[in-house]
Amino acid sequence: MTVAETAWIGVGSNIDGPVSQVLRALDALAGLPSSRLLQRSSLYRSAPMGPQDQPDFINAVVAVETTLEPLELLHLMQDIERRSGRRKLRHWGERSLDLDMLLFGGKTLRHPRLVLPHPGIPDRAFVLYPLAELDPTIMVPGHGRVSELLDRLPASSTASIINNPEWQV
Repeated sequence: MTVAETAWIGVGSNIDGPVSQVLRALDALAGLPSSRLLQRSSLYRSAPMGPQDQPDFINAVVAVETTLEPLELLHLMQDIERRSGRRKLRHWGERSLDLDMLLFGGKTLRHPRLVLPHPGIPDRAFVLYPLAELDPTIMVPGHGRVSELLDRLPASSTASIINNPEWQV
């Protein structure tokens, strides 16, 4: 019998209608096989990490309960990106859709296609704010609780909630 795990997935976009891209991706994640959407964060706006000559990103985080293995889930996430018309124009640049597996239960994994927990979690406000909104007590293996990581971010690291009446859980 396969045990269900909670996968925490980051969703982001900054081109081709980013709010719509994120909302469609959340719907697609809710329809994954052998999985159930548990929670989804508010939408957040954040400045790009990479080149600053690009639009701000729209981000969210979801919690999905799944009996899929991490690499199976990754494959399905990449399929959602492809079906959305994903475009990645340059490293840390504009993206029509980006899905990142942040955490998978308490598992750690080092695989050529997937590292868990996602190595960028401790430094990314656009991940930590929505994670903390959903559950500030989540443990990031090797780093601590989400609430502690958020407290350690530099004051200049921000992400703001988008007030959108159409965005209701």
